[in-house]
Amino acid sequence: MARVKNRARQRRKRWLKLAKGYRGKRGILYRAARTQVMRSLAFAYRDRRVKKRNMRQLFIIQINAGCRNQGLSYSRFLYGLGKLDIKINRKELALLARENTVAFSELTEEVKKVL
Repeated sequence: MARVKNRARQRRKRWLKLAKGYRGKRGILYRAARTQVMRSLAFAYRDRRVKKRNMRQLFIIQINAGCRNQGLSYSRFLYGLGKLDIKINRKELALLARENTVAFSELTEEVKKVL
């Protein structure tokens, strides 16, 4: 007689292990757990990309706020940076606008001279 390796149980246990911590039947029953884990994985995949979009929006808002304090709009500021051939990404610009306002104001003054 052939030896049974019980692959089906291993597969079910793997899905239930991924559903650990889910409330109600979603963490206990195989079918509900599997569908919920598949949904969760799909949302996680999607939201890793959405997170990048949200962070970029936040950086733009922070840079714009710093520019407005200096009497300049965000679009004019970036245009001036392009004219000066200064290549700083938005994350670093937002950090400057937020943390080091003196350096950011010097940067905006340089941009104002070019414009």
